[in-house]
Amino acid sequence: MPKILENVREQLLNEAKAQIARAGYAKTTIRSVAQACGIGTGTVYNYFSSKEMLIASFMLEDWENCLARVKAASAEDPEAYLQTLHEAILSFARDHAALFQDQEAEKTFAAVFPSRHARLRAQVAALVMPVVKNLPEDPEFVADFIAESLLTWTLAEVPFEKLYSQLRKLIES
Repeated sequence: MPKILENVREQLLNEAKAQIARAGYAKTTIRSVAQACGIGTGTVYNYFSSKEMLIASFMLEDWENCLARVKAASAEDPEAYLQTLHEAILSFARDHAALFQDQEAEKTFAAVFPSRHARLRAQVAALVMPVVKNLPEDPEFVADFIAESLLTWTLAEVPFEKLYSQLRKLIES
């Protein structure tokens, strides 16, 4: 009789995230994740085609949670809304700092970085759009500009107050 496994996908995602935080990208393998979860390596491949897909899956879930938190906020107060966005980006970056700072991961993902960054900027720009949609000139560009600024300066851990003092000039123009 086959062994009944519950929440296998969730267990794999949680274990991969924990291993990357603890041991780094290079030392986290499909085999090590499977072993820690008490399942066969082949079973992991029923859920994820590669280590990269396993990592992309937990990061996507975490990013979607960040997006949901921002979408639930009201854009009526631009400062509070953008602060929520800033906090979501910062939280995501801190949660995945081990991966973002890992040189082996950087080498592996370097080829897809430009396209993924462009997609990320577009997602953040869409979140910014309610704040700038009524600007007289090119709100799409301003949303993109603010999105790139938020991504760049939030990841550099610039405090929101300092960042918003500049963003306000764009929003109120």
